[in-house]
Amino acid sequence: MINVTAQAAQQILKSSGETDPSRVYLRLAARRDEDGNFDYGMGFDDPNGNDHVVTCEGVNILISPDCAELLVGATLDYVEINPGDFRFIFMNPNDAGHRSGDDTSRES
Repeated sequence: MINVTAQAAQQILKSSGETDPSRVYLRLAARRDEDGNFDYGMGFDDPNGNDHVVTCEGVNILISPDCAELLVGATLDYVEINPGDFRFIFMNPNDAGHRSGDDTSRES
């Protein structure tokens, strides 16, 4: 469904402050705006009964059913945009603004 790179997972677990990674749940969300562009969101949350739960690189990812289709095949990475400026980015083949092999991935 979605992939998380090792760099992103390491930063997520570090940011959570939790010593037990099995208790860390990160919710990822996506929506398409009226122009067809994708907006992404992420934050720590508790699972609910409708969520898809995916474990990737030791991180439990929560995705609500209404976001699942938009995130199929996406990758969450943590990269250095400029020297000293690290950010999470989504690389998503479902996002018309994303083209493989260039710098059009979306930041969160």
